[in-house]
Amino acid sequence: MTAPLMVKCPTCQHPIPWVAEQAYRPFCCQQCKLIDLGEWVMEEKRIPGEPVNFDDSENNSD
Repeated sequence: MTAPLMVKCPTCQHPIPWVAEQAYRPFCCQQCKLIDLGEWVMEEKRIPGEPVNFDDSENNSD
């Protein structure tokens, strides 16, 4: 049996095994998972790209 792949928690950098039993993967615990979620909610993290225009008046064919 081979050793499981070890990855670093994206929040605290703690090494964790990448196995099905790891309930919070890729995070080491629920606290790190919630910290990451909070960073996305507060827009501290974002996916790069062009802004999306949500104005439907340009696409309205009525």
